Amino acid sequence: MRNKKKLVLTSILILVTILAAESLVVNPTVSAFWQQDKEVQQRKENKKQVIVPQEQAVTNVVEDVGPAVVSVVTKQVINSEQQFFVPVPQQRKGLGSGIIIDKEGYILTNHHVVNNADKIKVLLSDGRELEAEVMGEDWRNDLAVLKVEAEDLPVAPLGDSSELKPGQLAIAIGSPYDVEFRNTVTTGVVSALNRSINIGKQPGNQRILEGLIQTDVSINPGNSGGPLLNSQGEVIAINTAIMGNAQGIGFAIPINKAKTVIDDLIKYGKVKRPWLGIYGTKLTDKLANYYNIPQSKGVLIVRTILDSPAHKSGLEKGDIIVEAGHKEVTSMKELKEIIDSKDIGDKVELLVLNNKNGSLTPVTIELGEMPSKR
Repeated sequence: MRNKKKLVLTSILILVTILAAESLVVNPTVSAFWQQDKEVQQRKENKKQVIVPQEQAVTNVVEDVGPAVVSVVTKQVINSEQQFFVPVPQQRKGLGSGIIIDKEGYILTNHHVVNNADKIKVLLSDGRELEAEVMGEDWRNDLAVLKVEAEDLPVAPLGDSSELKPGQLAIAIGSPYDVEFRNTVTTGVVSALNRSINIGKQPGNQRILEGLIQTDVSINPGNSGGPLLNSQGEVIAINTAIMGNAQGIGFAIPINKAKTVIDDLIKYGKVKRPWLGIYGTKLTDKLANYYNIPQSKGVLIVRTILDSPAHKSGLEKGDIIVEAGHKEVTSMKELKEIIDSKDIGDKVELLVLNNKNGSLTPVTIELGEMPSKR
Protein backbone atom coordinates (compact mmCIF):
# COMPACT_ATOMS: atom_id res chain seq x y z
CA MET A 1 0.00 0.00 0.00
CA ARG A 2 2.81 2.36 0.95
CA ASN A 3 4.62 1.48 -2.27
CA LYS A 4 1.48 2.39 -4.26
CA LYS A 5 1.25 5.77 -2.47
CA LYS A 6 4.93 6.42 -3.17
CA LEU A 7 4.40 5.55 -6.83
CA VAL A 8 1.43 7.97 -7.09
CA LEU A 9 3.37 10.81 -5.41
CA THR A 10 6.35 10.19 -7.63
CA SER A 11 4.10 10.31 -10.75
CA ILE A 12 2.55 13.59 -9.60
CA LEU A 13 5.98 15.17 -9.01
CA ILE A 14 7.15 14.03 -12.46
CA LEU A 15 3.99 15.52 -14.08
CA VAL A 16 4.47 18.83 -12.25
CA THR A 17 8.11 18.92 -13.31
CA ILE A 18 7.15 18.31 -16.96
CA LEU A 19 4.50 21.07 -16.90
CA ALA A 20 6.95 23.45 -15.29
CA ALA A 21 9.52 22.64 -17.93
CA GLU A 22 6.96 23.22 -20.70
CA SER A 23 6.01 26.53 -19.14
CA LEU A 24 9.64 27.54 -19.16
CA VAL A 25 9.80 26.80 -22.88
CA VAL A 26 6.73 29.01 -23.67
CA ASN A 27 7.20 31.77 -21.14
CA PRO A 28 10.52 33.22 -22.31
CA THR A 29 8.83 34.71 -25.41
CA VAL A 30 5.93 36.17 -23.43
CA SER A 31 8.33 37.38 -20.78
CA ALA A 32 10.59 39.03 -23.39
CA PHE A 33 7.71 41.07 -24.81
CA TRP A 34 6.62 42.01 -21.32
CA GLN A 35 10.16 43.05 -20.43
CA GLN A 36 10.48 45.07 -23.67
CA ASP A 37 7.23 46.91 -22.95
CA LYS A 38 8.40 47.60 -19.45
CA GLU A 39 11.68 49.04 -20.77
CA VAL A 40 9.78 51.34 -23.16
CA GLN A 41 7.67 52.61 -20.28
CA GLN A 42 10.81 53.13 -18.21
CA ARG A 43 12.45 55.14 -21.01
CA LYS A 44 9.35 57.33 -21.29
CA GLU A 45 9.48 58.01 -17.60
CA ASN A 46 13.21 58.65 -17.49
CA LYS A 47 13.67 60.60 -20.72
CA LYS A 48 11.88 63.55 -22.32
CA GLN A 49 10.79 63.30 -25.93
CA VAL A 50 13.70 64.01 -28.25
CA ILE A 51 13.01 67.00 -30.55
CA VAL A 52 15.40 67.85 -33.35
CA PRO A 53 16.39 71.53 -33.82
CA GLN A 54 13.97 72.16 -36.73
CA GLU A 55 11.07 70.64 -34.82
CA GLN A 56 12.00 72.76 -31.82
CA ALA A 57 12.00 75.88 -33.97
CA VAL A 58 8.54 75.10 -35.36
CA THR A 59 7.02 74.24 -31.99
CA ASN A 60 8.50 77.39 -30.44
CA VAL A 61 7.10 79.54 -33.24
CA VAL A 62 3.64 77.99 -32.91
CA GLU A 63 3.62 78.54 -29.15
CA ASP A 64 4.89 82.13 -29.37
CA VAL A 65 3.10 83.45 -32.46
CA GLY A 66 0.11 81.14 -32.83
CA PRO A 67 -2.05 83.16 -30.41
CA ALA A 68 -1.62 86.27 -32.62
CA VAL A 69 -3.08 84.49 -35.68
CA VAL A 70 -6.82 85.04 -36.16
CA SER A 71 -9.60 83.69 -38.34
CA VAL A 72 -11.42 86.33 -40.39
CA VAL A 73 -15.07 85.47 -41.10
CA THR A 74 -16.96 87.70 -43.52
CA LYS A 75 -20.58 88.06 -44.59
CA GLN A 76 -21.80 89.77 -47.73
CA VAL A 77 -25.43 90.37 -48.67
CA ILE A 78 -26.10 89.99 -52.39
CA ASN A 79 -29.29 89.95 -54.47
CA SER A 80 -28.64 86.84 -56.50
CA GLU A 81 -32.15 85.39 -56.91
CA GLN A 82 -35.54 86.80 -57.76
CA GLN A 83 -39.04 85.79 -56.76
CA PHE A 84 -41.89 87.46 -58.67
CA PHE A 85 -39.34 89.91 -60.13
CA VAL A 86 -38.26 91.02 -56.64
CA PRO A 87 -34.58 90.55 -55.64
CA VAL A 88 -34.13 88.15 -52.73
CA PRO A 89 -31.15 88.93 -50.47
CA GLN A 90 -28.70 86.08 -50.16
CA GLN A 91 -25.86 85.89 -47.66
CA ARG A 92 -22.42 84.89 -48.85
CA LYS A 93 -19.87 83.83 -46.27
CA GLY A 94 -16.11 84.04 -46.60
CA LEU A 95 -13.16 82.88 -44.57
CA GLY A 96 -9.56 83.99 -44.30
CA SER A 97 -6.82 84.53 -41.78
CA GLY A 98 -5.01 87.51 -40.31
CA ILE A 99 -2.23 88.47 -37.94
CA ILE A 100 -2.38 90.92 -35.03
CA ILE A 101 0.44 93.45 -35.52
CA ASP A 102 -0.28 95.98 -32.76
CA LYS A 103 -1.61 96.05 -29.20
CA GLU A 104 -4.15 98.65 -30.36
CA GLY A 105 -5.94 95.88 -32.25
CA TYR A 106 -4.68 96.35 -35.81
CA ILE A 107 -4.79 93.17 -37.92
CA LEU A 108 -3.06 92.65 -41.26
CA THR A 109 -4.80 90.48 -43.87
CA ASN A 110 -5.54 90.30 -47.62
CA HIS A 111 -7.71 92.76 -49.50
CA HIS A 112 -9.50 89.90 -51.25
CA VAL A 113 -10.46 88.37 -47.88
CA VAL A 114 -12.51 91.41 -46.79
CA ASN A 115 -13.39 93.04 -50.10
CA ASN A 116 -17.10 94.02 -50.28
CA ALA A 117 -17.83 92.42 -46.90
CA ASP A 118 -20.85 93.83 -45.03
CA LYS A 119 -19.85 92.28 -41.73
CA ILE A 120 -16.49 91.03 -40.44
CA LYS A 121 -15.88 88.92 -37.37
CA VAL A 122 -12.49 87.96 -36.00
CA LEU A 123 -11.96 84.76 -34.02
CA LEU A 124 -9.01 84.67 -31.63
CA SER A 125 -7.21 81.53 -30.54
CA ASP A 126 -8.35 82.10 -26.94
CA GLY A 127 -11.99 81.80 -28.01
CA ARG A 128 -12.89 85.49 -28.20
CA GLU A 129 -15.08 86.62 -31.11
CA LEU A 130 -14.73 90.29 -32.04
CA GLU A 131 -16.39 92.59 -34.56
CA ALA A 132 -13.81 94.08 -36.91
CA GLU A 133 -13.73 97.31 -38.89
CA VAL A 134 -11.83 97.80 -42.15
CA MET A 135 -9.35 100.63 -41.63
CA GLY A 136 -7.98 100.58 -45.15
CA GLU A 137 -7.51 98.46 -48.27
CA ASP A 138 -4.71 98.29 -50.81
CA TRP A 139 -6.12 96.71 -53.95
CA ARG A 140 -2.83 96.97 -55.82
CA ASN A 141 -0.89 94.84 -53.29
CA ASP A 142 -3.85 92.75 -52.03
CA LEU A 143 -3.49 93.99 -48.45
CA ALA A 144 -5.92 95.32 -45.85
CA VAL A 145 -5.79 96.44 -42.22
CA LEU A 146 -8.61 95.65 -39.77
CA LYS A 147 -9.25 97.03 -36.29
CA VAL A 148 -10.76 95.32 -33.25
CA GLU A 149 -11.44 96.69 -29.78
CA ALA A 150 -9.98 94.40 -27.13
CA GLU A 151 -7.40 94.24 -24.36
CA ASP A 152 -4.47 91.89 -23.77
CA LEU A 153 -4.01 91.11 -27.43
CA PRO A 154 -1.04 88.95 -28.49
CA VAL A 155 1.15 90.62 -31.11
CA ALA A 156 3.38 89.03 -33.76
CA PRO A 157 6.80 90.57 -34.47
CA LEU A 158 7.44 91.74 -38.03
CA GLY A 159 10.66 90.55 -39.64
CA ASP A 160 12.80 91.77 -42.54
CA SER A 161 11.93 90.08 -45.83
CA SER A 162 14.93 91.65 -47.59
CA GLU A 163 17.20 89.18 -45.79
CA LEU A 164 15.42 86.07 -47.05
CA LYS A 165 17.20 83.39 -49.03
CA PRO A 166 15.77 80.41 -50.94
CA GLY A 167 15.88 77.28 -48.81
CA GLN A 168 15.08 78.97 -45.51
CA LEU A 169 12.50 77.36 -43.25
CA ALA A 170 9.00 78.80 -43.68
CA ILE A 171 6.00 78.24 -41.41
CA ALA A 172 2.36 79.08 -42.15
CA ILE A 173 -0.41 79.32 -39.57
CA GLY A 174 -4.01 79.87 -40.62
CA SER A 175 -7.57 78.61 -40.97
CA PRO A 176 -7.78 76.37 -44.06
CA TYR A 177 -11.29 75.60 -45.28
CA ASP A 178 -13.14 76.06 -41.96
CA VAL A 179 -12.87 77.85 -38.61
CA GLU A 180 -12.80 74.41 -37.03
CA PHE A 181 -9.32 74.04 -38.55
CA ARG A 182 -8.05 77.39 -37.29
CA ASN A 183 -4.43 77.67 -36.22
CA THR A 184 -3.42 74.87 -38.56
CA VAL A 185 0.36 74.71 -38.96
CA THR A 186 2.16 73.79 -42.18
CA THR A 187 5.87 73.99 -42.94
CA GLY A 188 8.16 74.15 -45.93
CA VAL A 189 10.82 76.41 -47.33
CA VAL A 190 11.21 79.69 -49.17
CA SER A 191 11.33 78.32 -52.73
CA ALA A 192 12.17 81.50 -54.63
CA LEU A 193 12.04 85.30 -54.46
CA ASN A 194 10.73 88.14 -56.65
CA ARG A 195 7.98 86.19 -58.40
CA SER A 196 5.17 87.90 -60.32
CA ILE A 197 1.67 86.52 -60.89
CA ASN A 198 -1.55 87.68 -62.55
CA ILE A 199 -4.59 87.71 -60.26
CA GLY A 200 -8.21 88.73 -60.69
CA LYS A 201 -10.48 87.18 -63.30
CA GLN A 202 -13.07 89.90 -63.74
CA PRO A 203 -12.44 92.84 -66.13
CA GLY A 204 -11.23 95.83 -64.15
CA ASN A 205 -10.07 93.57 -61.33
CA GLN A 206 -7.04 92.09 -63.07
CA ARG A 207 -3.59 93.06 -61.88
CA ILE A 208 -0.06 91.81 -61.45
CA LEU A 209 1.36 91.15 -58.00
CA GLU A 210 5.12 91.64 -58.15
CA GLY A 211 8.05 90.82 -55.90
CA LEU A 212 6.29 87.87 -54.25
CA ILE A 213 7.86 85.11 -52.18
CA GLN A 214 7.30 81.62 -53.59
CA THR A 215 6.95 78.81 -51.06
CA ASP A 216 6.08 75.12 -50.97
CA VAL A 217 4.27 75.53 -47.64
CA SER A 218 0.69 74.24 -47.98
CA ILE A 219 -1.56 77.28 -48.46
CA ASN A 220 -5.23 76.35 -48.75
CA PRO A 221 -8.44 78.40 -49.05
CA GLY A 222 -8.81 80.11 -45.69
CA ASN A 223 -5.04 80.56 -45.27
CA SER A 224 -5.16 83.81 -47.25
CA GLY A 225 -4.15 86.77 -45.10
CA GLY A 226 -2.34 84.60 -42.58
CA PRO A 227 1.37 84.92 -41.80
CA LEU A 228 4.36 83.21 -43.31
CA LEU A 229 6.94 83.01 -40.53
CA ASN A 230 10.65 82.35 -40.23
CA SER A 231 12.32 80.11 -37.65
CA GLN A 232 12.59 83.06 -35.23
CA GLY A 233 8.83 83.52 -35.23
CA GLU A 234 8.92 86.76 -37.23
CA VAL A 235 6.33 87.53 -39.91
CA ILE A 236 8.19 87.54 -43.22
CA ALA A 237 5.17 87.61 -45.54
CA ILE A 238 1.38 87.48 -45.86
CA ASN A 239 0.06 84.39 -47.66
CA THR A 240 -2.03 85.41 -50.64
CA ALA A 241 -2.32 82.91 -53.50
CA ILE A 242 -1.63 79.44 -54.84
CA MET A 243 -1.08 78.12 -58.34
CA GLY A 244 -4.25 76.12 -58.85
CA ASN A 245 -2.96 73.69 -61.48
CA ALA A 246 0.15 72.77 -59.51
CA GLN A 247 1.15 71.36 -56.15
CA GLY A 248 3.47 72.98 -53.65
CA ILE A 249 3.52 76.40 -55.32
CA GLY A 250 2.19 79.20 -53.15
CA PHE A 251 2.86 82.91 -53.00
CA ALA A 252 3.13 85.45 -50.21
CA ILE A 253 3.51 89.24 -50.05
CA PRO A 254 6.84 90.27 -48.47
CA ILE A 255 6.34 91.95 -45.11
CA ASN A 256 8.62 94.83 -46.11
CA LYS A 257 6.14 95.73 -48.83
CA ALA A 258 3.32 95.61 -46.27
CA LYS A 259 5.29 97.86 -43.92
CA THR A 260 5.34 100.61 -46.56
CA VAL A 261 1.54 100.78 -46.74
CA ILE A 262 0.29 99.97 -43.21
CA ASP A 263 0.56 103.56 -41.92
CA ASP A 264 -1.29 104.97 -44.94
CA LEU A 265 -4.05 102.38 -44.61
CA ILE A 266 -4.57 103.26 -40.94
CA LYS A 267 -4.33 107.01 -41.47
CA TYR A 268 -6.07 107.52 -44.82
CA GLY A 269 -7.91 104.25 -45.48
CA LYS A 270 -5.93 103.87 -48.69
CA VAL A 271 -2.38 104.10 -49.97
CA LYS A 272 -1.37 107.47 -51.41
CA ARG A 273 0.83 106.78 -54.42
CA PRO A 274 2.33 108.99 -57.10
CA TRP A 275 0.79 108.36 -60.50
CA LEU A 276 1.79 108.81 -64.12
CA GLY A 277 -1.28 107.27 -65.75
CA ILE A 278 -0.22 105.01 -68.61
CA TYR A 279 -0.53 101.40 -69.68
CA GLY A 280 2.72 100.30 -71.26
CA THR A 281 4.88 97.37 -72.26
CA LYS A 282 8.54 96.65 -72.70
CA LEU A 283 9.79 97.58 -76.16
CA THR A 284 11.45 94.55 -77.77
CA ASP A 285 13.32 94.12 -81.05
CA LYS A 286 10.32 92.25 -82.41
CA LEU A 287 7.94 95.13 -81.60
CA ALA A 288 10.41 97.68 -82.89
CA ASN A 289 10.73 95.85 -86.23
CA TYR A 290 6.96 95.33 -86.52
CA TYR A 291 6.14 99.01 -85.98
CA ASN A 292 9.27 100.22 -87.75
CA ILE A 293 10.51 102.01 -84.63
CA PRO A 294 14.12 103.25 -84.74
CA GLN A 295 14.45 102.64 -80.97
CA SER A 296 14.76 99.12 -79.50
CA LYS A 297 14.77 99.95 -75.80
CA GLY A 298 12.21 101.70 -73.64
CA VAL A 299 8.56 101.53 -72.57
CA LEU A 300 5.99 101.57 -75.37
CA ILE A 301 2.84 103.42 -74.31
CA VAL A 302 -0.18 101.26 -75.10
CA ARG A 303 -2.74 103.69 -73.68
CA THR A 304 -2.87 106.85 -71.59
CA ILE A 305 -5.60 107.15 -68.98
CA LEU A 306 -8.03 110.02 -69.49
CA ASP A 307 -7.25 113.07 -67.31
CA SER A 308 -4.12 111.45 -65.93
CA PRO A 309 -0.85 113.42 -65.63
CA ALA A 310 0.48 111.59 -68.72
CA HIS A 311 -2.66 112.44 -70.73
CA LYS A 312 -2.60 116.09 -69.67
CA SER A 313 1.06 116.40 -70.66
CA GLY A 314 0.32 115.26 -74.20
CA LEU A 315 1.73 111.72 -74.11
CA GLU A 316 -0.03 109.43 -76.58
CA LYS A 317 -0.37 105.81 -77.59
CA GLY A 318 2.74 104.76 -79.50
CA ASP A 319 5.12 107.15 -77.75
CA ILE A 320 8.18 105.53 -76.20
CA ILE A 321 9.58 106.50 -72.80
CA VAL A 322 13.34 106.10 -73.02
CA GLU A 323 14.35 107.76 -69.74
CA ALA A 324 12.67 108.75 -66.49
CA GLY A 325 14.35 110.95 -63.90
CA HIS A 326 17.50 110.92 -66.07
CA LYS A 327 17.68 107.11 -65.80
CA GLU A 328 17.31 104.71 -68.71
CA VAL A 329 14.17 102.59 -68.52
CA THR A 330 13.72 99.34 -70.44
CA SER A 331 10.59 97.94 -68.77
CA MET A 332 7.40 98.95 -66.95
CA LYS A 333 8.88 97.55 -63.76
CA GLU A 334 11.83 99.96 -63.94
CA LEU A 335 9.52 102.87 -64.75
CA LYS A 336 7.22 102.01 -61.80
CA GLU A 337 10.19 101.84 -59.43
CA ILE A 338 11.26 105.35 -60.41
CA ILE A 339 7.73 106.75 -60.11
CA ASP A 340 7.14 104.99 -56.78
CA SER A 341 10.30 106.58 -55.39
CA LYS A 342 8.72 110.02 -55.85
CA ASP A 343 6.03 111.84 -53.89
CA ILE A 344 2.68 113.10 -55.12
CA GLY A 345 3.24 116.53 -56.64
CA ASP A 346 6.87 115.87 -57.56
CA LYS A 347 7.96 116.61 -61.09
CA VAL A 348 9.66 113.93 -63.13
CA GLU A 349 11.43 114.51 -66.43
CA LEU A 350 10.88 111.94 -69.15
CA LEU A 351 12.77 111.51 -72.39
CA VAL A 352 10.18 110.47 -74.96
CA LEU A 353 10.48 109.26 -78.53
CA ASN A 354 7.54 110.86 -80.33
CA ASN A 355 5.58 108.34 -82.40
CA LYS A 356 4.68 110.93 -85.06
CA ASN A 357 7.94 112.65 -85.94
CA GLY A 358 10.48 110.27 -84.37
CA SER A 359 12.15 113.00 -82.32
CA LEU A 360 13.46 112.58 -78.79
CA THR A 361 11.68 115.13 -76.64
CA PRO A 362 12.06 115.92 -72.91
CA VAL A 363 8.68 116.05 -71.15
CA THR A 364 8.28 117.25 -67.57
CA ILE A 365 5.26 115.82 -65.73
CA GLU A 366 3.87 116.64 -62.30
CA LEU A 367 2.85 113.37 -60.69
CA GLY A 368 -0.72 113.06 -59.44
CA GLU A 369 -2.31 110.80 -56.83
CA MET A 370 -3.17 107.32 -58.02
CA PRO A 371 -6.89 106.50 -57.78
CA SER A 372 -7.70 103.89 -55.13
CA LYS A 373 -8.36 101.14 -57.65
CA ARG A 374 -6.13 101.53 -60.63
